[in-house]
Order: sequence, then structure tokens, then C-alpha cells
Amino acid sequence: MRLGVNVDHYATIRQARRTYEPDPVAAVILADLAGADGIVCHLREDRRHINDNDLARIRQTVKSVLNMEMAPTDEMVKIAMAVKPEIVTLVPEKREEVTTEGGLNVTNIKPYLQEIIPRLKQAGIQVSVFVDPDIRQIKECALIGADSIELHTGTYSNAKSSAQVLDELNKIKVAAAFGKKSGLFVAAGHGLNYHNVKYIAQILDIEELNIGHSIVARASLVGLERAVKEMVEIVKNEYNLSLIMSR
Repeated sequence: MRLGVNVDHYATIRQARRTYEPDPVAAVILADLAGADGIVCHLREDRRHINDNDLARIRQTVKSVLNMEMAPTDEMVKIAMAVKPEIVTLVPEKREEVTTEGGLNVTNIKPYLQEIIPRLKQAGIQVSVFVDPDIRQIKECALIGADSIELHTGTYSNAKSSAQVLDELNKIKVAAAFGKKSGLFVAAGHGLNYHNVKYIAQILDIEELNIGHSIVARASLVGLERAVKEMVEIVKNEYNLSLIMSR
């Protein structure tokens, strides 16, 4: 199982003082060296954290894989085609939200997605869609030609009771199995931390996890290299154990 590390929060800290540090590019270097399989950054329309200059420098620096999260808009498509990340992840975006609140409603903008996805793929960019663990949305992702999906794990991560956790975990398992059966690469992320990630990492149909806030929070106490290495170890150990148990 792959681990993508989101570096947005380093830019968030920088923007709190409108200064030049910490530099998210430095975080990219450390995450790569610590064993991250990919780097994730979200260029928002309001540029509240990662900005265009950050994105350009991250593209030049990353040694693994760059996954650019972006709203499905003409502006962002043009930027992606110029920057050429290995992957773009299409996400819903609201200016008033603190963080992404749910998956993209593919059905509502299906004609537009059918227009932009081929353009991105022709530019050599893999296209992922951030969706809730909803079979209907995943089915639409396959129909519009997406290469992969990223399952929104926020509801699972925010569940309060054991019953809620198990219910959301089951939804994710079913969605991941359906996505893989539909020929899609399956990733997952949002709200995952060092405690709740192990149950998601045990789902063999999920091939990648993308995590940001928890890693950056841990890094503020122990350093980024250690924080990434610890998450890599948890994710890969839980996945490998589940793989052994399934045989």
C-alpha cells in the first residue's frame, strides 16, 4: 500500500504570519527522503495555502509522485496541463469550508467531467476523483473514464460510536471492492490519523492512502522524517498483515 503525504499545512502555517517559512518545498524533500510514495498538494481557487509558485517549485523538487488536488474548473485544468503532475485529484471546493467536506457529486457535473478528463489524460496526467464511498458515484467515475478514485474517509474518521465506526468501515470496504472490480485504482483519505488508519490499511482493495494533517501535527512534535516513517510503518505493516491473513 502506498502513502501520499499532503504538505498543504506547511503553507497554512506560513500564511498565518504571511512570511516565507515554513517552506512546503522543504517538507517535500523530507517526506520523499522519509519514504513517502507520493506528495499531495491542493491548489485552491483562493490560494489560501499552496500558491502557484509553491506548485511550480514542488513540481521541480518532488522525487516520487506529485498528486495535485484541484477543483474541476477551466483555470485549474489549464494549470495542471502546464505543470503536469503525475496525478490530479478532482475535489469539490467551497470558499467558506475549512477543509474538504465530502466527495465530488460526479452526477451533477458529468458532462463537464467527460470534457476535461480526456484532455488531462491526453496530457499524460492520471485522473482521480475524490468521492464518498457511494456505489452510484463510483460507477459514474468508471463511466466517465477516470483512472482512479479516492474514497472520502472523513465520515469514518469522525464517527463517535463503535457502531458508527463499523458501519462506515463496512461502507468503505464495499466501495473499495466495487471500485477495484470496476477497473479503478482505489485510494482513500481524509481525517486519517495514527490510530484510525490501521483499519483502513487492512482493506486490501485500497492501494493508496493520502494523509496530511495528522502527519504534520505529529511532525510538529517529533519532526517530519520521523512522523512520515512512523505512518509508513503502520500503513505497510497493517496492509501486509492483512495480506498474509487473507491467504
